[in-house]
Amino acid sequence: QVQLVESGGGTVQAGGSLRLSCTGSRFTCMAWFREAPGKEREGVAAIKNDGSANYADSVKGRVTISQDNVQNILYLQMNSLKPEDTAMYYCAASWSTLCGSESWRLSRVIYSYWGQGTQVTVSS
Repeated sequence: QVQLVESGGGTVQAGGSLRLSCTGSRFTCMAWFREAPGKEREGVAAIKNDGSANYADSVKGRVTISQDNVQNILYLQMNSLKPEDTAMYYCAASWSTLCGSESWRLSRVIYSYWGQGTQVTVSS
């Protein structure tokens, strides 16, 4: 049974930083998604098992996705946080061959495994 467990969420002021973690097994690709109230779940950042990473335009330059391949932990370092970053953040994992495509890696369609989410709230 695959289990993905997120941690690291919280409340920070605008301009602050947070690091999210997700424990689980290694997959072909993994990603962070977020879902704000009343909005669709959107891909934030994704990483393939060869280390290739890509980001949504809204977070480029402020967010870094990385993984510890020994401890099987996925990270999302978020800096210069904005109130519009407020959302529930989810870790996701996939074995799909579509992981080879940057655009597909940010699409929830290819991900079969999801964590329960961790809340990030950014106050202005």
